[in-house]
Amino acid sequence: MNSELDQLFERIDDVEIAMMTTRRRDGHLESRAMATQKRAPGADLWFVTAEGTAKLRDLEHDPHVNFSYYKDRTREWVSVSGIASITRDRGIIRQLYAEDWKVWFPDEGDPRHGTPDDPRLVLIGVDVHAAVYLEVNKPRPVVLYEVVKGWLTGEMPDVGEMHRVTGSAK
Repeated sequence: MNSELDQLFERIDDVEIAMMTTRRRDGHLESRAMATQKRAPGADLWFVTAEGTAKLRDLEHDPHVNFSYYKDRTREWVSVSGIASITRDRGIIRQLYAEDWKVWFPDEGDPRHGTPDDPRLVLIGVDVHAAVYLEVNKPRPVVLYEVVKGWLTGEMPDVGEMHRVTGSAK
């Protein structure tokens, strides 16, 4: 699955935000914007959040997640499902740490605020179970032509190729 994961990362590396969907205790689904972090051992995908958030409670109840990515300029999209785990391991946090995290952890008087030692920082690691994505492999004018043609004829536009990445979560 490593080469398939590499292809998946090629699709999402330049997408700044993913929508993470979890299942709440009442059974309803909830999505929120999350920034995918750099790659690191221990999980296929990494995300940072704050201690005590609703998403952590959701994941403790049901670790199944879905992440949706969309590239507006190309109309490519990716849907990733997997199993999430929560870690407060300072070693992994230090390895993944980025300065821009500080903005999401406001200064509350603790000199550690927004640093890798901030006790509020929690990581969500995701082991990918499966992914589906649309690769738009045609120039933009051809894509527009296909969409207009589909609109006029009622046929499905041929804008790209669907791909599936499958495997089992760790």
